[in-house]
Amino acid sequence: QVQVVESGGGLVQAGGSLTLSCAASGTIISIGQMGWYRQAPGKQRELVALIGSGGTTTYADSMKGRFTISRDIVKNTAYLRMNSLRPEDTAVYYCKADSLERKTYKYLEVWGQGTLVSVFS
Repeated sequence: QVQVVESGGGLVQAGGSLTLSCAASGTIISIGQMGWYRQAPGKQRELVALIGSGGTTTYADSMKGRFTISRDIVKNTAYLRMNSLRPEDTAVYYCKADSLERKTYKYLEVWGQGTLVSVFS
């Protein structure tokens, strides 16, 4: 069983920065694509950024130029650097990892419990 745990959330003033971490652990065979999503109060979950196993990145339009996703393959960890934060960035941020399962040898989405980011003006 593979788990992912997010960390690094907190309270930050508008214009500030935070870096979130997402660490995969457990019986890891291989981790493919990893991604960050967020859900604000009263809104649906939305994509923030994706990073493939080869390093290819994808960002939602509102995040481009402000957020950067990266990963450490050896540590099975993804990061999200958030700059120029705005109050509308306030949300619970979730990490997703595609984990290769031993029995089926297919990828399964594994989600973390989320970390809260609160931005005040």
